[in-house]
Amino acid sequence: MLSITPTVRNLLILNVLFYLVDSSIINLSNGFALRSLLSPDFMPYQFVTYMFLHGSLGHLFSNMFGLFMFGPLLERMWEPKRFLFFYFFTGIGAGLLFSGIDYFENSQVRDAVAIYTQNPSPDGLVEFMSKHAKGLYESNLDFLNKFEENPANSNYIQDSINFANGYYERLINTPMVGASGAIFGILMAFGLLFPNTELFLLFVPFPIKAKYFVAFYGLYELYSGIQNAQSDNVAHFAHIGGMLFAYILLRYWGTQKTNFY
Repeated sequence: MLSITPTVRNLLILNVLFYLVDSSIINLSNGFALRSLLSPDFMPYQFVTYMFLHGSLGHLFSNMFGLFMFGPLLERMWEPKRFLFFYFFTGIGAGLLFSGIDYFENSQVRDAVAIYTQNPSPDGLVEFMSKHAKGLYESNLDFLNKFEENPANSNYIQDSINFANGYYERLINTPMVGASGAIFGILMAFGLLFPNTELFLLFVPFPIKAKYFVAFYGLYELYSGIQNAQSDNVAHFAHIGGMLFAYILLRYWGTQKTNFY
């Protein structure tokens, strides 16, 4: 019979309490969500605090459900201290990988904005959007047409510069929240340590072994992260980071169940 363990229970309580405070009392995300390394609001402690914040009730439920389903077995096997270390190691690792990729991508946008600002033009704006803001092309088509018809119009030029700078500012000031990195680390650990355990999932009409589920899920997250759809507000590389850091730590500890205590 599935029963909850002390560390999992405490993590569930903390996440729920943080969500309730953040959503109804005070906006904790302003200071404790993980900001871009390029943002003036970034603080190192956010690599820990972001794990206890969630963007919606559904976001919270999905993460806590994963923790509730897979966490207790790992905690019983490792004991509380090692499980808690694993949880924070993978969660922080997820934030580090996400932030590294975010820094690389947004640095390119920053440089592109600087280049465009020096020589603004309709063609330059189209090129900027095609490389960095494809999702906004259709919604700004009317402005692009007007700018192309009046390329020397100072108002259009300034508006285009404001658009490029505003887009960059939105990128670096969009925070990342959620325990997903740690939860994906837990999933990876479960798949590695109990690879042949059959899982019964609502969206799959037949049982699937844990190793295949984790592998398929990881590949999906990698594909989604590379696609980088601008309409997708999911931090896929944080999920991959949680799985990667879980794999590294388990390889360091040894993946045989007899090595854990």
